[in-house]
Amino acid sequence: MPKVEITIPEHLEMQITQMVERGEFVNREEAIEDLLSTGIKAYKTSGPMDEEEGGGPGLEDDGMMGHDDEYVF
Repeated sequence: MPKVEITIPEHLEMQITQMVERGEFVNREEAIEDLLSTGIKAYKTSGPMDEEEGGGPGLEDDGMMGHDDEYVF
């Protein structure tokens, strides 16, 4: 399996750590893999929105939770 290195904001790292500590995932690697997979599946299902449909570049009304890089799937 290919390895990927990413840098994420501290608040996302804390959320992933909390999910692992609560037993939702066995470890960080599993958590990140599952969350990324879920996000890709959600993206494929909904697809990118055209600006004509109200999904302009800001995405303010499409799952944002107060952070520029946090989405709800």
